[in-house]
Amino acid sequence: MAITAQLVKELREKTGAGMMDCKKALVETNGDIDAAIDFLREKGLSSAAKKADRIAAEGTTYILSKGNEAIILEVNAETDFVAKNDKFQVLVSNLAEQLLAAKPESVEAALEISNAEGVKIADQISSAVATIGEKITLRRFEIKTKTDADAFGSYLHMGGRIGVLVVLEGSTDEAAAKDVAMHIAAINPKYVSRDEVSQEEIERERKVLTEQALNEGKPENIVAKMVEGRLGKFFEEICLLDQTFVKNSDQKVRDFVKSTGGNVTSFVRFAVGEGIEKREDNFAEEVMSQVKGNN
Repeated sequence: MAITAQLVKELREKTGAGMMDCKKALVETNGDIDAAIDFLREKGLSSAAKKADRIAAEGTTYILSKGNEAIILEVNAETDFVAKNDKFQVLVSNLAEQLLAAKPESVEAALEISNAEGVKIADQISSAVATIGEKITLRRFEIKTKTDADAFGSYLHMGGRIGVLVVLEGSTDEAAAKDVAMHIAAINPKYVSRDEVSQEEIERERKVLTEQALNEGKPENIVAKMVEGRLGKFFEEICLLDQTFVKNSDQKVRDFVKSTGGNVTSFVRFAVGEGIEKREDNFAEEVMSQVKGNN
């Protein structure tokens, strides 16, 4: 029986196994879907499907730079233990290499990229799931470029729990760029400068600050001036260049960057699992319940 692409796709959807494994299973079973499912189960290759509904909120961030290009990515797993696994770390490194070379525009496009052996990233991940035993996902990535006159600053905090990639334009001071990346990891600004903050967000904050001042019983004739002063504090909280530099409390980040002769044009900060709803499992209680259950 001819093994069509549609048949392979159907088996992949049913089992979560890799494309090449599905094709081999169909060849071995002469195109019999049910027999192919059993074949994959016997080989332990259909386990990926069982993990599809699990929450992968752990993992790592990773940064790779080559010449004037750099990539930062986040790959998730279910537990911190797997994030430290050598096989997981090799997978993440390989993904970074492939993505930086291919420069896909989205995660969906990235999953279709093939390595030198012709295996798509989606299948590489499925294979790792079957081997490692946890759900693994490529969550996001971003690629940055620079010129020879610029510098990348990269920093991984706590072994990759937080990753930051900075472009320092007009300066080749990589140490300074790394210092800025460390600051971003610690303080977590939303924007580079005030210019990036939308007028809508500013007006919303101004309205809140105005109501706060009025509720404090401040005279209306001085409220406007107070609000503008408090807006300055607001910008200090969310704008990188307005913040006090973590390595020198007497200096703003803007002044530190200026001293390098450069300017920060963009940055990316990924924190593992941010925005993902995590289960509130108590690991110690889970282990104890299993121990008691075996007694």
